[in-house]
Amino acid sequence: MSGRTPHTGDDPHVDEELVTAGAPVADADAAIVLVHGRGATARSIVGFGEEVAGDGDVALLAPQAAANTWYPNSFLAPVADNEPGRRSGLRAVGRAVEATTDAGIPTERVLVAGFSQGACLASEFVARNPARYGGLAVLSGGLIGESIDVDDYVSHAAAVVDGDAAESLGGTPALLGCSDVDPHIPEERVHETTAVLEALGADVDERIYEGMGHGINEEEADAVAALVADLT
Repeated sequence: MSGRTPHTGDDPHVDEELVTAGAPVADADAAIVLVHGRGATARSIVGFGEEVAGDGDVALLAPQAAANTWYPNSFLAPVADNEPGRRSGLRAVGRAVEATTDAGIPTERVLVAGFSQGACLASEFVARNPARYGGLAVLSGGLIGESIDVDDYVSHAAAVVDGDAAESLGGTPALLGCSDVDPHIPEERVHETTAVLEALGADVDERIYEGMGHGINEEEADAVAALVADLT
């Protein structure tokens, strides 16, 4: 059953379901790729997508993680400790984005959004696959690894775009929202993620909420809805 398969092989998420909702992707004007958190499901985060999608012709696509977990350890662990789940998860997000572009929706009208573990994967995907996206929403998450080296991301982006890394995200609007006391996400990692995204040319809106805990508040949901509204 999807979401209950143990992590095996080099690409543990490859056979998991891509859940879709909203407008059919072939008919949609824009799309949201939604990445669920640890222990959650693609179908659960699609519910959030439906809340923020509004009345436009927006396709919702949510990849499912094997055993409901993208990678086994904290996102603050050394990258090698979270392989092959992390790498496989990035591929799963990439397949969802590719499904939208194959249907004729340009990346400029694709919002990549995630919560918690999914937010970490979403931010990592956009930073490692630079383009002008319709938006990025990182809700209680940040870039993956024991430490973050801005120069590493800049060098990678320069190689991918074969040009100026500072323009590689082309002004992609990025929302980063997190609590200052989140038990899983250090505030400093949010700031580090902002620094990387800005170095790659994103237009970052970072919001740190005092005492919120680990979740999505109404202001964040409204901000994501505003990003979606700008796509259509």
